[in-house]
Amino acid sequence: MINTKTYIITILSVAFLFAGILFIKADGNNEKNSTNPDGTEFMLTQYQDRNNLNDEISNSRKNILTETVEKVSPSVVGINVIEIRQYKDPFFSFFDDPFFRQFFGDRGSTNREVKGLGSGYIISADGYIVTNDHVAGNATEVKVTLTDGRTFEAKVVGTDMASDICLLKIDGENLPHIEPGNSDDIIIGEWVIALGNPFGLFELNEKPTVTVGVVSASGMNLEPINERYYLNMIQTDAAINGGNSGGPLVNSLGEMIGMNTLIFTAGGNTGSIGLGFAIPINKVIRIVDELKEHGKINRDFEIGMRIQSIDEGITTYYDLNDTKGVIVTKVYSNSPADNAGIEVGDIIIEINDFKINNENTIFGVFHEFRTGQVIGVKIIRDHKKIIKQMKLERSR
Repeated sequence: MINTKTYIITILSVAFLFAGILFIKADGNNEKNSTNPDGTEFMLTQYQDRNNLNDEISNSRKNILTETVEKVSPSVVGINVIEIRQYKDPFFSFFDDPFFRQFFGDRGSTNREVKGLGSGYIISADGYIVTNDHVAGNATEVKVTLTDGRTFEAKVVGTDMASDICLLKIDGENLPHIEPGNSDDIIIGEWVIALGNPFGLFELNEKPTVTVGVVSASGMNLEPINERYYLNMIQTDAAINGGNSGGPLVNSLGEMIGMNTLIFTAGGNTGSIGLGFAIPINKVIRIVDELKEHGKINRDFEIGMRIQSIDEGITTYYDLNDTKGVIVTKVYSNSPADNAGIEVGDIIIEINDFKINNENTIFGVFHEFRTGQVIGVKIIRDHKKIIKQMKLERSR
C-alpha cells in the first residue's frame, strides 16, 4: 500500500516537471534565430535589445581607416579644366616652310579647346587648393567641385612644370582642409589611403573615390616625363587611376604624406597594376610656399659644365663598378663648377642625398635646388671619392 506522504511527493514532482517543460517551451517561443552575413548564428532573447546589437555590429565595422576617410574626404575636390592647345594638321605641314608661310600664313595650325579633369585638395580655410601641374597648369578655365556640391571658379596662383605642382585659389571661407604630415617619417608597409576623382566619378555623387593600400617604397627616382622630374617619390599599391592625379595620399591618422601623381602600366593596360607614385608632402609644401609668394619657382642659376651618361666603354676605361653616374666632359671658366674645383673626367655619383644614375637624374636633381644654394657634389677621381662644394650662381 502506497504511503500517503510518498504519494503526495510524487504528485508534486510530476507537477513541477510538467511546469518546467511548459516554461522552457514558452521561453523558446520568444527566441529568434538570426544569421550573420558570414553564416554564424546568434540568439536574440526577450532580454536582449535588437537596436543595441545593431549598434555593436556597426561599431565593429568602423576602424581607423573608415574614420580617416570620413575625416579627410570633405577636403578633397574634383577639378575640371579647359585648355587651349595648338594642333597642327600634318596634311598642311608644307606651310611650316617660311617661304610658303609669308604668302599663306600659318594655315596648318589651329587652336582647339581641350577638356580635362583631375583631383585636388584644400590646404587652407580661405580656399587654397593644390593639384598637379599636368592637371591645371596650362588651363584657361578651372572649375572646382566640393563634396557639399558647391562649384567654384578657380584661378591659377602659380604652377611649376618641373616638380608637377600647381596652386589654385577659390573664394571661400571656413572650408574644410587637410593637415600635412611628414613624408620623411613614413614607414614602409604602413596603411595609406588614396582619394580622388578617377575617371570623373566625383561628378556622380560629389564624393571622392577611396582606395586603400600600403607604402610600397620610398625615395624612388623615376625617369622624367614631358620635362617633369619625379624624384624621391613615394610608391604605393593603393589603386591610382586616370583622374586621381592631384589627390591626397594620407596615412591612417589622416595626415597627408603625398600627392597622387602617376602610375606605371603594363602593355596596353591603362589602369592601375599596383604601381602608383606620389610626390612627398614635404616637397609639395616647399613648392607651394614659393608659388604662394612669387607665383613661380626661381631656378635662375647656371651649373657651368657639360655631362653625359656613363656607358660600358667609360665604365671599362675608368674601371668603374657599374654605369651609374655621369661623367664631366667640359667645365666653363669662372663657372660654379670651375669654382668648386670640378674637372673634366670627374664622375659625379651623388649630389647632396640624391644618387645620380644618368643625365636625366642629374637634371632633375638640379631642379630641386635654388639660386645661391651650396650643394655637395660627390665625385670619383683617380678611384677616390671626393665631395666638392658648389655654389649655384645666378646666370649672367
